[in-house]
Amino acid sequence: MAEYEKKVRQVLRENGCYFIRHGKGDHDIWHSPITGRNFPVDGEIRIRHVANGIMKQAGIDYHF
Repeated sequence: MAEYEKKVRQVLRENGCYFIRHGKGDHDIWHSPITGRNFPVDGEIRIRHVANGIMKQAGIDYHF
């Protein structure tokens, strides 16, 4: 099964997003300068649709 968390975090950093704090469970809170909003990033991203949802929340046009 594919794991997307490393690639998701890499793409987020390349687009100016940055880590804010740890959230509940294994989630982290990130901030996107594109949308100006904070959004959660799961610690274990195993589903492509979840990874694409994170990109959408960050305002990044990238698809897995």
